Amino acid sequence: MSHIVEIAARVRDRSAISAACQRLSLAEPIEGIAELYSGRASGLLLLLPGWVYPAVIDLPTGQVRYDNFEGRWGEQSRLDAFLQAYAVEKARLEARKAGQVVAEQTLEDGSIKLTIQVA
Repeated sequence: MSHIVEIAARVRDRSAISAACQRLSLAEPIEGIAELYSGRASGLLLLLPGWVYPAVIDLPTGQVRYDNFEGRWGEQSRLDAFLQAYAVEKARLEARKAGQVVAEQTLEDGSIKLTIQVA
């Protein structure tokens, strides 16, 4: 039996962050403080292609702070792709920890379908 799941990701797992960055050929985020247009934010600084300011991942809360000025300072799709990759990698890591087999399929619309076989 299959189930469709929608995930609202809280970005907290360093291993899944690293795997998502590798998947998207992004630089590994580094700890730091970023000067965003609207203030400062500290955490993991995620550099996205074409973005003026980094996205800042606060691991304890799982929140991602960023300022892309409604797309003028960076395409929202870049962050969306990272969040999708993070969710996929986190699900893969957790499934493997539980000894489950994971299959992945990229769909026409760019979404990713994961099939996890539960023993």
